[in-house]
Amino acid sequence: MLSKNRRRACLITSALTVMSLAGCADGGAGKDGALRVSGSTTVAPVAADAAEALKADGLDITVATQGGSAGGISQLAKGQINIALSSKPLAEEDKATNPGFIPTQIGADAVGVIVTKEVADAGVKDLTADQVRDLFEGKITNWSEVGGPDLDVFVYDKEPGRGTREVLDKYIYGDEKAPPPPESGNYAVVGGNLETRNKLESTPGAVAPLSTSFVEGRDGLAAVTLDGIEPSPENIASGKYPMARPLYLITDGKPEGSAKKFIDYILSSKGQKLMTKHDYLTLEQIGR
Repeated sequence: MLSKNRRRACLITSALTVMSLAGCADGGAGKDGALRVSGSTTVAPVAADAAEALKADGLDITVATQGGSAGGISQLAKGQINIALSSKPLAEEDKATNPGFIPTQIGADAVGVIVTKEVADAGVKDLTADQVRDLFEGKITNWSEVGGPDLDVFVYDKEPGRGTREVLDKYIYGDEKAPPPPESGNYAVVGGNLETRNKLESTPGAVAPLSTSFVEGRDGLAAVTLDGIEPSPENIASGKYPMARPLYLITDGKPEGSAKKFIDYILSSKGQKLMTKHDYLTLEQIGR
């Protein structure tokens, strides 16, 4: 049995080892030969499946989701990764700061306003842009105010910089700046799609913006229609659905070597089947 001092020494050594490994992972793209890919939790499932498929070709690819789309773009700018995953177009500021960035669209997705089945079954099937805005600003606090049950609203909003959040803001605010979040005990900020879905499923009366692909097959959740328009493939492809969005792989400069192989695979017929697998629209479906 280890003495107290030896146990402490082992813990310190283990901690230093973890820090060392983390330092290697963040110490620059490809230093250990791996292709580093990070960003959007929406694009990540497709990237992870592509990485697994390309192992057979000898490609070593790591996929992470640190900070969502904005995090991936930031890491790419710092040279920490080779490819950024993004569920939003590059902002003008990003283009100006990083003129060499090249986005490659791989498909499309829809952001839904997701509610619990209890709320949907009680009458909340459709919301207007004004109602969505008032929900996320904390002005509508009970679902009965929009034809639903007598149940408090609990809002899970996305972190600033997340592609999902920017799509929602564009829908309800247009080009105007979104106001500060409400000071409410029934409001919380969440990160990735899986965390958001878990919070929705475990909180009565919850509402959140979330990729509609993440609620496929989840019986306890529902995507409302927005201004009477459903997030159907046809409406997403045509742009009629107001919260449709493109999905990208972004490189700093023209992709070469393993980065090009990775992107080319996702653009191939095999790679595009991964889009369908995860309930996203392929380039063919959106006419690209």
